Amino acid sequence: MKAGLDTPIGQFWVEADDRAVISAGWGAAPEPAGHPVLVWAVSEIASYFAGDREVFTVPIRVTAPGLTGRVMQALQDIPFGHTKSYGDLARELHASAQAVGQACGANSIPILVPCHRVIAASGLGGFSAPGGIETKVALLKHERAASLLI
Repeated sequence: MKAGLDTPIGQFWVEADDRAVISAGWGAAPEPAGHPVLVWAVSEIASYFAGDREVFTVPIRVTAPGLTGRVMQALQDIPFGHTKSYGDLARELHASAQAVGQACGANSIPILVPCHRVIAASGLGGFSAPGGIETKVALLKHERAASLLI
């Protein structure tokens, strides 16, 4: 099942099974219509954008194997308002920065798994969401991490 909401960066949807969020992305979807995990997820995302939430508690299930799965877990450990470089994550995970970047680009649960908090050593790096880097900047500004962009 999918549910959506309007956010300052456009329409956003989440998909869940009976226990956890399994994917998310930009675009339209119906309101959650009573599905408990979807109601929970949509509420937390709305609260995040309202400035009332810094940590998500809705269950998330990442099914990516290997390095991508390890990167997805590492992303969830980056606190609100903080960033890490692709190189820092690469060293922590004993992988190349390019591989970490590719894993970030494959993130199937953006915002809840905060790939926007990963930046390049000499700039922002990429962002695969609609709006690209502008969306990444908007999310970092929202988290008051904009000082890192200067």
